[in-house]
Amino acid sequence: MYAFFFRHVLSRIDPERAHHLAFDVIRALPRLHLDGLVARFTRSPDNLAVETLGLRFPTPFGVAAGFDKDGRGIVGLGALGFGHVEIGTITARAQPGNPTPRLFRLIPDRAVINRMGFNNAGAASASLRLAQVRSTTQARPIIGVNIGKSRVVDVDDAIDDYLQSARALAPMADYLVVNVSSPNTPGLRGLQELDKLAPLLTAVKAEAGATPLLVKIAPDLSDDEVLRISELAVELGLDGIIATNTTISREGLRTDPAVVEAAGAGGLSGAPLVARSLEVLKLIRSAVPAELCVISVGGVDTAYDVDQRLAAGATLVQGYTAFLYRGPLWARSINIGLARLRRTRSHTE
Repeated sequence: MYAFFFRHVLSRIDPERAHHLAFDVIRALPRLHLDGLVARFTRSPDNLAVETLGLRFPTPFGVAAGFDKDGRGIVGLGALGFGHVEIGTITARAQPGNPTPRLFRLIPDRAVINRMGFNNAGAASASLRLAQVRSTTQARPIIGVNIGKSRVVDVDDAIDDYLQSARALAPMADYLVVNVSSPNTPGLRGLQELDKLAPLLTAVKAEAGATPLLVKIAPDLSDDEVLRISELAVELGLDGIIATNTTISREGLRTDPAVVEAAGAGGLSGAPLVARSLEVLKLIRSAVPAELCVISVGGVDTAYDVDQRLAAGATLVQGYTAFLYRGPLWARSINIGLARLRRTRSHTE
């Protein structure tokens, strides 16, 4: 049903407009008091719960940063079956992001190119919204908050900018993420260099206090760079690593090259990231203690994909792009599929 609707309706609408239309429906669920009803239909099976970061996640599957930029759809997304919602990326200063169009579908690849540019209303606004969610909503998913550098701030002044966001948002977050890996903010990925990353993470960790802190890295790092950042995360006492963000690579795409070229610069997400995101996950897990939380992102589509990431060492798994292709019951199908795989495995052991 959704596949027909996507093919004949949504795919003909500008991708960003289609996202806003779908997001408006998600936001409306608690307003119409439908979130509880929907949640009864999408509730995760009991055998999926994960304990990590000092928190209990009802399912290992959550929605990645980028879908809910400002924390406006947390309750609705939880009702759809996501065990955690990572909002953002949020910057200290409100910013409109890059000029439109800035979101492009590559349907033959089940992928998306985006150059949104951290469009959001700023850390202060998000903090107020999160405070309201936390004070008025009992049935909510785990809330992660992803923070990045404000575009107008020079890279040399990035630490103070991140600290402003951490100060406003860490008290409202179940966990906090330092994003240094988006390709859509000039100079941001340069913060993954160890001489810049170490002081940044040290400062944000001190500001975050008791809130668990993770760092999100790019898939375009070399294997050696992934390992060095993994070792740094352990050395600094971070609580986890998220791998990976979108890629600037365009290799191996099935979409017409003219369509890809017309889309232009930006981060590629979706199915083309499967191989590299899995490789990075295995590299990280080989270099960090078992108790360190590793969240795998990139190309996840089915329950089998999530199960594969968990088997490879992921603590939690996130998705985003396949949500656009699978529709509102995607998280429910992942959770049901995971529970079925676990039952089958237990019966054969």
